[in-house]
Amino acid sequence: MQFNPNSLFLFCVAGAVILFVIAQSIFFLVRAYRRGCAIGMDKAVLRRTVLSTAVFTVAPAVSILLGVITLAKFLGIPLPWVRLSIIGAITYELPAATTTAQALGVSLSETITDPRVYSAIAWVMTLGIMPGMFVVLFALKKMQHGILKLKTKDSKWGDLFLTSLFLGMISAFLGMVFSDIRSGLPGFIPIFVLLFSALLMGICGFLIRRCGWKWLETYALTVSMLGSLVFAVIITPLIG
Repeated sequence: MQFNPNSLFLFCVAGAVILFVIAQSIFFLVRAYRRGCAIGMDKAVLRRTVLSTAVFTVAPAVSILLGVITLAKFLGIPLPWVRLSIIGAITYELPAATTTAQALGVSLSETITDPRVYSAIAWVMTLGIMPGMFVVLFALKKMQHGILKLKTKDSKWGDLFLTSLFLGMISAFLGMVFSDIRSGLPGFIPIFVLLFSALLMGICGFLIRRCGWKWLETYALTVSMLGSLVFAVIITPLIG
């Protein structure tokens, strides 16, 4: 019997896990809202916070959906669906799956039917993310204390340190994104998208500062991300 990465059993397992995560999220959302009301917080402020947070999740959700579609081409739907629904880090999941498949000499243009390859990719994706969990459990408090201490002594150096941490976090993924820059004009698509995203963020900043659109501060990142995604969808077929 041939292995099927889109089998009903895998869909049931993934669906059960995702339903549990959704139920957990709703549970803590309700508890947080009730706790805010109990300590005297304005209900209008609480509702506005919930709404703005929900809107802010739209852009990451779109990028995660695109990641699921990309991975589903060779991993099927259940595994990418459950992993990106819980972790939501396409910057990790896609490189981990791609690197493992390439190391095993498997083509990414067709669905994987070898259970050994499928399980190897799943294990690499799972084990590779676990060190971050232990860092959060055992070292996050000390790291936060150190950063707070640095910002207290010198706020500028503290901001530079946080910026450096962020750039270091995304540098590995950027290396994969820009790896085809020597292949001609199609290799510059990520740069075009990056520049367009920066342009949208600049426009949002102008509207906030010059036109007094303070409400846009909450949604500027969402607008920039969604706009760049749409731009990528439009420009890729034209250039590629």
